[in-house]
Amino acid sequence: MPQIEMSAPLSVLDGTGHPVNFGWARSPLFVYNDSLFRGLVQRVLSSDRYIIFSPTHLIILEILDGGYLGYAGISVVSLKDKKRSTQIFQTPFPLGSLALPNSGESGPVKFQRKKRVKIEFIPMEKGIKLIKVDIPKFGHHRYLRGAVVLTPPAQAESLVTHMPWRTEKNAFILSHRSPWYVAEGVMQFGTAELVFTKGNAWGILDWNRGSRPRSDIRYWASACGVSGGRQTGFSVGYGSADGSAGTENAFFVDGRLHKLDQVTFHISPSSWLDPWRFTGNDNRLEMIFTPHQERVERHRLGFHVLNRRQVCGSFSGRVILDDGQELKFRDLTGIAERRKSRF
Repeated sequence: MPQIEMSAPLSVLDGTGHPVNFGWARSPLFVYNDSLFRGLVQRVLSSDRYIIFSPTHLIILEILDGGYLGYAGISVVSLKDKKRSTQIFQTPFPLGSLALPNSGESGPVKFQRKKRVKIEFIPMEKGIKLIKVDIPKFGHHRYLRGAVVLTPPAQAESLVTHMPWRTEKNAFILSHRSPWYVAEGVMQFGTAELVFTKGNAWGILDWNRGSRPRSDIRYWASACGVSGGRQTGFSVGYGSADGSAGTENAFFVDGRLHKLDQVTFHISPSSWLDPWRFTGNDNRLEMIFTPHQERVERHRLGFHVLNRRQVCGSFSGRVILDDGQELKFRDLTGIAERRKSRF
């Protein structure tokens, strides 16, 4: 089945609340209105995640509403000494109370727990995002406080996909990935200043909405940086959802999208810290991932289980762009992960 590119706005759900219009787009043409949803509210999944990194540090910020289980999570990873700190703030039974927006370009998104934590994702003009964090006690009684501005390239495109599940007709996932932000700002982490400067720091948006199945497994990887004087990023992944109408795979050069078909992750069964290999079914992609360090994240509330195994590192390889040109890239910083959930 060929991939279906959308060129006009279409609803994700029909009038009865069932998912329709599967495929992919270069901008958020899929219109998601959660008020149309007719399924079990505890199966609704909404998450906003930003990955920000400099030559020395990587920060992952996520706000998730998984029906029965919600949380805000932040990880600060040192890319030099392989140290990391993670703080998770759980919210049992959020059931939509986190008020995550229906579009990856709208907002704002705010998570606040009295004076313990404040995280904000604020949309601004021209696609700019402002990330603000204020956590007085973050890992070993240090504080994490600051702001980072994420600026898109001119006329940037995103990869937006809408996919069903093969075995559950009412389950679907709507994803919006933008691996091309330029990051500028400062985060104060205890006595250390984490500085993000233009040309040396980058940001990635990973945004998801949907109705999840009873069990799911997903692989995803993304990175961004400069290669050969051109800003280069990618988002690749696959899982239990049916991507035949539109896969989650694309490279971005100076913000412009180059669509790929299927991509396979080849992971060493002996150790996730061994090099990974990524290949495309149409011979357009050959990529090696060199892991730097691994983190494991587990959440459980009753029968609701969410596990994520994540590796930070660098990506190098070659990709054939849509115009037939070969792009070689080296040492793009990013992450690769496997996410498993069931309820």
